Amino acid sequence: MDQDPSSALAAIGNTPLIELHHLRPKPGIRIFAKLEGQNPSGSIKDRIALRMVCAAEKRGDLKPGDTIVEASSGNTAIALALVARQRGYNLQVALPEGVPPTIVDILELLEVELHWCPPKAGMKGAIDRAEHISAKTGSYPLRQFFDPKNVEVHYQRTGAEIVQQLPTVDVFIAGIGTGGTVMGVGRRLREHNPKVKVIGIEPRMGERLQGLYSLEDTFLAPLLDLNFLDRRFLVGAGPSIERARQVAAREGVLAGVSAGATLHVALRIAEEVDKADIVAMFSDGGWKYLPSHPWNAAQKQDPELDEIHWW
Repeated sequence: MDQDPSSALAAIGNTPLIELHHLRPKPGIRIFAKLEGQNPSGSIKDRIALRMVCAAEKRGDLKPGDTIVEASSGNTAIALALVARQRGYNLQVALPEGVPPTIVDILELLEVELHWCPPKAGMKGAIDRAEHISAKTGSYPLRQFFDPKNVEVHYQRTGAEIVQQLPTVDVFIAGIGTGGTVMGVGRRLREHNPKVKVIGIEPRMGERLQGLYSLEDTFLAPLLDLNFLDRRFLVGAGPSIERARQVAAREGVLAGVSAGATLHVALRIAEEVDKADIVAMFSDGGWKYLPSHPWNAAQKQDPELDEIHWW
């Protein structure tokens, strides 16, 4: 998977881990942010997009000129557009309705072919749509929710980077999503320190996105082992956006909505312990959310914020 050092793909990974000095809640607590927005397309998804595409090439499943199809709510689609353009593929994405408008603008600028899914179908609906498109057109389904390479790259790269940058991690917090980040990084950290706490977070969805909620209808990513996690949190869009605003105002770091959610949980965990080094995964930057102006709505506690796929 060696890349031309002058290629955009060679810039993926080796992202900074910074301490949030101005958000330190009390002595003995240090909170660190892994700045995945520093990847070329602006998110942690660059890592899995490159790894899965290269693996497909190695297996002979992809050749230049082919079309990749994937289900995504935004960041994976943007990351795949980068990798696809660099390596000579077309891209189609099944996308649930209710993503921030800027996500659509970016994908259209990148000339990605979009297939919309009803919001109540959620990511499971988008996954099913991607599979249908693949079967109908003969395009290659990347399957980020099912491919073990998703976990592998975070174990081999992201987790290894964090161990090197901060060997004293006590708590690791990341969005659950596909399960790749929290499982891959968590396993690497736990090998280094068996006592590390691995915490997964999920967005609290509004009624239009959640649909008729039941265990039978809920999609659980196959890559995720819930027993591996020490704790899980649901975080609403309002607190997530407010924390993202806070880290911008206090630290000068423009972070995405999921980063605000991990910071929110980090500060909550900090209330429960006297001493800990906590790493919060900042999976993307905040620039793509600015045109939606969510900050004012969050301060007004607008419930409509939970009706958008922020992450």
